[in-house]
Amino acid sequence: MPKMNVESFNLDHRKVVAPYIRLASKSEGTHGDVIYKYDLRFCQPNKEHMEMPGLHSIEHLMAENIRNHHPDVVDLSPMGCQTGFYLSVLNDNDYNNIQDVMEKTLNDVLEADEVPACNEVQCGWAASHSLEGAKDIAGKMLAGRDQWDEVFGAIR
Repeated sequence: MPKMNVESFNLDHRKVVAPYIRLASKSEGTHGDVIYKYDLRFCQPNKEHMEMPGLHSIEHLMAENIRNHHPDVVDLSPMGCQTGFYLSVLNDNDYNNIQDVMEKTLNDVLEADEVPACNEVQCGWAASHSLEGAKDIAGKMLAGRDQWDEVFGAIR
């Protein structure tokens, strides 16, 4: 296949084994800052996916809480395929730190009593949320914590 402009389109999704966290790209700015984009893969591609209400809620919860654990989060965005998220951070290529930040953030999800900004003023589809679904997703990702650094391997 020809090389594509989008990094994930060049990734053979049949060979990755979720859950994992991998450095997907590095972009250097003109003033020396570097944006590191991490692929946070929660579900096995083409085998499973996150249902939208739970995905929407875990996105709200992680986007709000991750900033309590990392001062330089640029963005946390869900993948359109509903199998994970992209995390972009400024000047942090410390893989172990990113794993620790994610573990803390997912534990925040498990401890949450409500979904932040889950209303028509702050959310574009406030009716589509599930705190229970978000907690299930977070729990499954945390259960695979010891596998986060194994991107390729035998399909589990």
